[in-house]
Amino acid sequence: MNDFSVFEKKLGLNFKDKDLLTQAFVHRSYLNENPDFHLNHNERLEFLGDAVLELIVTEELYKKYPEKTEGDLTNWRAALVNAKMLTSVAEELGFNDFLLLSRGETKELGKARAYILANTFEALIGSVYLDSGYEPAEKFIKKYLIKNLPNIIKDGSYKDSKSYFQEKSQDMAGVTPVYKVIREWGPDHQKNFTVGVFLAEELVAQGEGSSKQEAEEQAAKEGLKVKEWN
Repeated sequence: MNDFSVFEKKLGLNFKDKDLLTQAFVHRSYLNENPDFHLNHNERLEFLGDAVLELIVTEELYKKYPEKTEGDLTNWRAALVNAKMLTSVAEELGFNDFLLLSRGETKELGKARAYILANTFEALIGSVYLDSGYEPAEKFIKKYLIKNLPNIIKDGSYKDSKSYFQEKSQDMAGVTPVYKVIREWGPDHQKNFTVGVFLAEELVAQGEGSSKQEAEEQAAKEGLKVKEWN
C-alpha cells in the first residue's frame, strides 16, 4: 500500500479523514482483485469533485476577468477542466505513484491511463471538499490547475481545432467547412471512423478516431497544418 502521507506533504494537504484521501485513488478494477478492501472505489467522489471543480473555476474566472464575455469564459473553463489538462496536472503531481489499480490496469498506459488520471484528479477534489470544505479545495485548484490559464490564453489552446478551423475557413476562404465520414470499420462496441473535412468540393484533410467527434477534431487539426493556418 502506498504511503499517502508522502503525497499529502508534497501537495500541502492535511486530511482529517485519511481514508477519504486513499479512496480518491481506488479504481474500480482494484476492488475486483481485492474484494475485502475496506474502501469503495472513487466514482462517487469523482462525481462530486467534477461539480466542485467546475464551480470553483467558474467563480475564479468570473471574478478575475470582469471584462470578458460569457463565450470567452466558457472556452477558458473548458480548456482548464478538460480531461487532457487534468491528466497533465495529475501526472505532474505524481498521481501515477499512488493509483490503486488491478494488475491488468497497471500495465495499461496511453488513453486508458490518461482517463483514469483525469477521473482521479476530480475524485481528489471531491475528497478535499468533503474533508476540509470549499476554501481548501479552492486553494488546491488555484495552486495546481488555474495557474495554467495564462499559457492557455497565450497559445490559444482554448480554441478547439474545429472551432479554429471554422473561424479561419470563413475568414480566409469565405466558406464554412463540412465534415463527412469517409470510412467506418470495426465492431459496434469498438468502431473507428475516418472523417474528411471539405471546403466546398475540396477535401482538405482527413482524421481518424474512435468516435466521429474525435475524427472530426483530428481532421480539423490536420486541415490547419495543410492550410498553414496554425
